[in-house]
Amino acid sequence: MKTSKQQINHKSSTEPRRSEPKTAGKSSNKLQTVHGRYERYLTLAQVEAMAGDAIAAENYYQHAEHYLRLMHDPAQ
Repeated sequence: MKTSKQQINHKSSTEPRRSEPKTAGKSSNKLQTVHGRYERYLTLAQVEAMAGDAIAAENYYQHAEHYLRLMHDPAQ
């Protein structure tokens, strides 16, 4: 029987990797990173929608929407 930690690791391996670039905190790099993540999740959503998986597509669209809000946040 798998322990709960093994089960969690197994679940997380099916999600896309979220790597954080190591930057000196430059806002332009941060905006590029946010935009890249927006594009990535939008693309994943479109692929899932074309494959017929509406639930996975909606999940990725929600992730993309989060990064879209971050791009338009005046505090950034």
